Amino acid sequence: MGLYLLDYGAGNVQSLANSLSKLGHSFEWISSPADFHKATSLIFPGVGAFETAVENLTKKGLLEPLREYLQSGKPYFGICIGMQVLFQSSAESPNFYGLGIVPTTIDRFDDSDKTVPHMGWNSADLVQTPDVGPAFYYFVHSYCAKYSPTDRPEAASWTYTTTQYGGEIFISSVRKGNVFGTQFHPEKSGAAGLALIDNWLRTPEAERSAGISKPVSLPPPTVSLKSRDNLSKRIIACMDVRSDDNGNLIVTKGDQYDVREKVPSGSSMQVKTGGAVRNLGKPVTLASKYYAAGADEICLLNITSFRHSPLQDQPMLAVVRAAAKYVFVPLTIGGGIKDTVDPDGTKRSALEVASEYFRAGADKVSIGSDAVYAAEKLLASGQNHGDGTSSIATIAHAYGRQAVVVSIDPRQVYVDAVTYDGPHKDELVHGSPESILECDRGKSWWYACTVSGGRETRSISVCQLARAVEVLGAGEILVNSIDRDGTGLGFDSDLLRLVKGSVKVPVVASSGAGKKEHFSEVFEQTGVEAALAAGIFHRGEVDIGEVKEHLTHNNIKVRTYVA
Repeated sequence: MGLYLLDYGAGNVQSLANSLSKLGHSFEWISSPADFHKATSLIFPGVGAFETAVENLTKKGLLEPLREYLQSGKPYFGICIGMQVLFQSSAESPNFYGLGIVPTTIDRFDDSDKTVPHMGWNSADLVQTPDVGPAFYYFVHSYCAKYSPTDRPEAASWTYTTTQYGGEIFISSVRKGNVFGTQFHPEKSGAAGLALIDNWLRTPEAERSAGISKPVSLPPPTVSLKSRDNLSKRIIACMDVRSDDNGNLIVTKGDQYDVREKVPSGSSMQVKTGGAVRNLGKPVTLASKYYAAGADEICLLNITSFRHSPLQDQPMLAVVRAAAKYVFVPLTIGGGIKDTVDPDGTKRSALEVASEYFRAGADKVSIGSDAVYAAEKLLASGQNHGDGTSSIATIAHAYGRQAVVVSIDPRQVYVDAVTYDGPHKDELVHGSPESILECDRGKSWWYACTVSGGRETRSISVCQLARAVEVLGAGEILVNSIDRDGTGLGFDSDLLRLVKGSVKVPVVASSGAGKKEHFSEVFEQTGVEAALAAGIFHRGEVDIGEVKEHLTHNNIKVRTYVA
């Protein structure tokens, strides 16, 4: 008897387990239908797509026992998909049906006035006590239950909090009797989320077991649209992880993608190694430090060339597992997310690789070179949709597009603007006499995508790639810049505006941050949803708190409650 967690084979459920361990709560996993009878409290930390959740629950014989558990009146806490399965159905998977306990449907966000997925830190506003200040939690979803007390009064009566995103108000949590569900992820919402989980569990079970037929005391109120939502800009701390010359995993940082220390010209060391790999610290130590400092997300990019298979890269998987025990904000992992073949000839799909990272504690995976090849294949086919076999598509189908980040590594290709009549002419950028890079002044260029860590330039442009990967299923695009990497001269706003204007998914700015002012500049000049930095944080030149204080001073919304 006690607390049980329901795992249908989803993505990162390990983070909730880590949260409970940190808070001092013991638990068991539901492994068979019989376990539902043993549970006195149940948490369903669903991560992934609606279809995958319902299908897997059904195949494992867990869907009906879950329904019976809910009807028993024992406490239930559903997170994300764990909340959505309480509803009738989802537009994400029209042929699959939920439990129908909350009598309304899950619909897709309208992307005409905002990016989709809804990704980042937003407020959850109590509907029955609106005078209480909102709390901020981490959301990552493309589908939601719209809040409409007029059109859907019975469903609205379940509403505990609402959230505004763009011009839409949706149900961000439900609560009635023994049922509690959140669209946001408390296990990824830092101290605020941990407190919510802890408070629910420490409330006596009798108070959480009133039965779902208990009537609400007040009719659902009308919630008015505000002039703008509370979605904050995200500050992401990134760590490039690779083996040093002794085989130890370290955090490093490149200078235009070169991670080795510079050595004097003519030195014998230059002939031998080109300098030692730049060592800026241990991955888990730095990840914990940045979480405590207020980073909204942590990104670990494995830039080691895999000699075998990512599934056999146990040190990197161990880093992810260890980091997830101390980091309670979203964790993105990149490197080797592609179809591979083990040394013994065993084929491993990108989905298998991603699944291992998710099970270790990652929330999103970042795909690089493989995304370029998939985009080239899509463009060559002349179709406006993929065939479902790309790494992007297979992972998005299983876990939802919000779990897939595409990392773009573009470089500038200079042309003569007067005579150039080649491809991507409509994407040309023209440097002004005041351009930050001296080599850009008076020049024109387009942005070509690269693979293999920037070592090979392809003919596909950054806009072509961005549009293609969105079609294939990417939920977020991370835009690097080989030309700005390590310069400290600021983000490439021209590049970011091109990508931002090409897609409807969130865009993350990367490469070039050298001071806190660069963050306000990139948000104001490009409208990107997040900004990522590495070197300035690793070297202690700028603190994450300083960046957020500066952004707040410039009226840019950021998450400030960290303690």
